[in-house]
Amino acid sequence: MSNKNGNGHALRIKRHKRVRRIVVGTPERPRLAVYRSNRHIIAQVVDDSTGVTITAASTMETALKGLGTGNSTAAIKVGELVAERAVEKGIKAVVFDRGGFQYHGRVAALADAARNKGLEF
Repeated sequence: MSNKNGNGHALRIKRHKRVRRIVVGTPERPRLAVYRSNRHIIAQVVDDSTGVTITAASTMETALKGLGTGNSTAAIKVGELVAERAVEKGIKAVVFDRGGFQYHGRVAALADAARNKGLEF
């Protein structure tokens, strides 16, 4: 999403800061943060009280790299992988942080895949 001046990135950061005032990860319910670039998608489960990433998954991992990385199929694989890793560590509920991105396309696909694998948000 960009406008005539080409500062879409600045607008996304502004939206993300606005959302992050409300969305905070706790040890009981950490934050599932999503970052989307043109080529890759990254998901992290973060405990904001300690500032620690509990688990993460991305299309830059060798297991997912050859399948195409900038599409919804890759986002689904990342969502499933991060959910499996979180459930293995005993995390069942998270708060979803879309990172200022629109909840549509790859971001929504990742979220739906994570829900289907057992994460609640």
